[in-house]
Amino acid sequence: MKFSTFHLFHRFDGHSFKDVYDYHLELVELAEELGFDGVRLAEHHFRDYGVVPNLFTMLAHAAARTSRIRLGTGIVVLPLHNPVHVAEEAAMVDVLSGGRLDLGIGRGYQSFEFEGFGIDLAEARDRFNEALEVIVGLWTQESYQHEGKFYKTGSEVSLVPRPLQSPHPPMHVAAVSPETVTMYAERGLPILADPAAPFRKVVKAAETWRETAAQAGHPEGAELVVARSVYVAPTLEQAREDQARFEASFDRSRIFNERSAPIDPKTGRAAQGFEYYQDRYLKGGTLSTDFRWEQLDVIGDPARAIEQISLLRDSGFSNLLCDFGSTRPMPLEDMKRIMRFFAAEVMPAFR
Repeated sequence: MKFSTFHLFHRFDGHSFKDVYDYHLELVELAEELGFDGVRLAEHHFRDYGVVPNLFTMLAHAAARTSRIRLGTGIVVLPLHNPVHVAEEAAMVDVLSGGRLDLGIGRGYQSFEFEGFGIDLAEARDRFNEALEVIVGLWTQESYQHEGKFYKTGSEVSLVPRPLQSPHPPMHVAAVSPETVTMYAERGLPILADPAAPFRKVVKAAETWRETAAQAGHPEGAELVVARSVYVAPTLEQAREDQARFEASFDRSRIFNERSAPIDPKTGRAAQGFEYYQDRYLKGGTLSTDFRWEQLDVIGDPARAIEQISLLRDSGFSNLLCDFGSTRPMPLEDMKRIMRFFAAEVMPAFR
């Protein structure tokens, strides 16, 4: 099992944008020092939920401050970008980092962001699939031309620079709905499993992906990534107490609300292709601490965390993307202490 850290770059009240960037870049450096395998950064637009609109700019900076750790996106929202730019920028980061880029991609879901770019959320899956075709084509062909519904190159073009990794950087597709898991398993594209889905659903997703990929003739050994909120304390009692304190200070409606939901503004219902999400992001603060403890988070003392991670590993995941508290305000030294404890008490069990 590999271990990566997730960075939302959420801006809390009283923090400047530079405060947020400096905070997470220090954690990226610490992750490398502690022996984590990778980091992944989230893209968001137009609000403090996440303040990195261009992941490749931030990853290029992180590449200069690190030497070993994998640098990943989690995720690039492809429908909001010209895929030629994504292919170029990703290739440049791969070269600058010495071949350390991992490209996580997805179709997105936040209606507020799509509206800001003037893009119909109902087109998200079709735009994603076409953008993916363009990126892979540019990366794998010496000259490439595309004439599609949403994107076109106009004439044959050759990508400059080309990725350092061959044939291209590893790719992972964000997977939430069962049909997404199956669709990309048939193509052999590994998944990055949903952090908001309970254990039973992500376990099922891994099983479905591996079975479908095998039936489609893809070789074994693909790295599947699963994202989880992670908190490990010296004792179970302290973990429960800290969890209750975290939840009491957290306004869940800042994240799960109509702005976050994939809602078609014309109907007020889930946009076409997002029926799986209906009401999911409109439940606000109804998520109980017991549900998080039993079904959602990797949480507890080291022994309990090791047991939970072993379940994920045995179901087919080989990389745990750890969110150590991206949506709760925490002093930098406290966050560093949490990461150090996890690296010392949990990670060695999987090395």
